[in-house]
Amino acid sequence: MRSRPMRKNRLRLVGVLAAALVVTGLGAPAQAHGKPVTLADLAHRHGRYFGSATDNPELVDEPYKKLLGSEFDQITPGNGMKWYATEPEQGVFDWTNGDEIVNLARANHQKVRGHTLVWHSQLPDWITSREWTADELRPVLKKHIQTEVRHYRGKVFAWDVVNEAFNEDGTYRESVFYKTLGPGYIADALRWARQADPKVKLYLNDYNIEGIGAKSDAYYNLAKELKAKGVPLDGIGLQTHLALQYGYPTTLEDNLRRFAKLGLDTALTEVDIRMILPATEEKLAQQAQWYADLTDACLAVRRCVGITVWDYTDKYSWIPAFFEGQGAALPWDEQFQPKPAYYAIRAALK
Repeated sequence: MRSRPMRKNRLRLVGVLAAALVVTGLGAPAQAHGKPVTLADLAHRHGRYFGSATDNPELVDEPYKKLLGSEFDQITPGNGMKWYATEPEQGVFDWTNGDEIVNLARANHQKVRGHTLVWHSQLPDWITSREWTADELRPVLKKHIQTEVRHYRGKVFAWDVVNEAFNEDGTYRESVFYKTLGPGYIADALRWARQADPKVKLYLNDYNIEGIGAKSDAYYNLAKELKAKGVPLDGIGLQTHLALQYGYPTTLEDNLRRFAKLGLDTALTEVDIRMILPATEEKLAQQAQWYADLTDACLAVRRCVGITVWDYTDKYSWIPAFFEGQGAALPWDEQFQPKPAYYAIRAALK
């Protein structure tokens, strides 16, 4: 990866200063024409977006909702567009949760990333409670994809069409779709989505593919194969769920570049950086540096189109419920106060 020692040292200093600003209360966002300059404003200057995931239950929290609507120019439904929510019974579709978030985004002049059409997890019982033949499952999958994509046609700018298709070693995940339909289900899903919405951007999305390795190689090779066959694929979503104890993916920028050379967009789609609790000044400073570094990597590659944090506040982070003893993963704390990470992101975007 190309080194930028002067920039990194500057950003380390920014992290320390940001921590001091938070403590002293002097770290208010800059103003432009009387309005705060947001992360979205700063990202827009680079031709990028800066977004946040959200979920329906937290939308009753008005302070949360206000900041969600003002700081970001893109939102992703955390759960409201997944299969269990949108087709809870076979052939019976429910758009309530997804529509609520789309309508909120429209009111705030934000764009929406559709998440997700095909995933091995959070499937309804009617999918998981029986065995399927290929002839049975293929039309079910096609109907689900095309019905949902048509419903949100013109309302979302991109879809995570297939989510988490590979294991860590680069082999295919043994999902019901892979086991029943074979690896071709990915190309079929992309083709069906394109038929339903010719203009929406179509992505494959996964975690632990930020650095170059077996899993990201699998996506690189698949993407190259799909492009060669004329299968519609517009981008790769790198979830970017990181943890301080496992180290920073130093080949992130090079990884983004190799996908760009295939003619693909990339996006950091579900960013958070967790730590083993309790949070300390040192850990928060390291976290801030990582947020700056990943922002820097995206800005360095023209086809990295944007960054989305997986919700923006520790109050609604998914981490504590899934990783015992870990948390403090997001740029705002549980009281919606910006952390050193927030100021480091701002510095990188400037």
